[in-house]
Amino acid sequence: MDLQQAKANTTVIEPPKGWQLVNFNELWEYRDLLYFLVWRDIRVQYAQTVLGFGWAILEPLIQIVLFTIIFGSVAKIETDGIPYFLFSTIAIVPWTYMSAAMTNSSQSLVSGQNMLGKVYFPRLIFPIAPVLTKFVDFLIALAIVAVVMVIYGVKPTEQLLLLPLFIVLMVAVPTAVGFWLAALSVQYRDVKFAMQFIIRMMIYTAPIVYSASAIPAGWRFIYSLNPIVSVVEGFRACLLGTPVPWLFVMPGMVVGIVLFATGALYFRRMERLVVDVI
Repeated sequence: MDLQQAKANTTVIEPPKGWQLVNFNELWEYRDLLYFLVWRDIRVQYAQTVLGFGWAILEPLIQIVLFTIIFGSVAKIETDGIPYFLFSTIAIVPWTYMSAAMTNSSQSLVSGQNMLGKVYFPRLIFPIAPVLTKFVDFLIALAIVAVVMVIYGVKPTEQLLLLPLFIVLMVAVPTAVGFWLAALSVQYRDVKFAMQFIIRMMIYTAPIVYSASAIPAGWRFIYSLNPIVSVVEGFRACLLGTPVPWLFVMPGMVVGIVLFATGALYFRRMERLVVDVI
């Protein structure tokens, strides 16, 4: 009788079944843990710093100034008539967010391995938490964009209504990459070293320091498959009030959706092995 009661009171945790990519109900149940991890990362990031949240502005600002001097003044790269400082500001702020979020998310399981074997919680929380943490930095860095737009006399237009769409895409891209690389890094620690190289190269695969119009016509479709191109071109169109170049934007959006879906599916297939392998 005691054995039967013990079995009746035992909770069995089984791997998820079916094709549901993200169990939003389960994530909502563990929202307090997600909030704790995000808040912890924010506090650790700026603990014992003099500038505090000022680093969220200083880091992209230094890149903007350097790129303006090197590519705008020295190399004199064409920007379709947009002042280079304004041109680079609108691109570097979302790029800084995505690069940092991808890097931190890709190593989230490895850095949090001490928690993985002690208590159950949705493993998806780990790659998602760094993405949300860096989003706080992005919101602060938007102050740079606002100030630069005021300096150059850029007025908001109805195109600004599309900005939330590209912000969602901006968040989805590093989340998708985080799903893939966090799961891969459990087995292959080379991911950590490869990411440092990849991030340095990726800045040149999107129209951040140059205009997308500089890409030869025959290569534009392949170029537009990069979802970062969609984010950058979308941000410029929304903030500057120019028409959205959907031929550049749509392919990258489709790739971003596919990357997110396949990344979530791969992460789900791998999460049952995480504790044993890591």
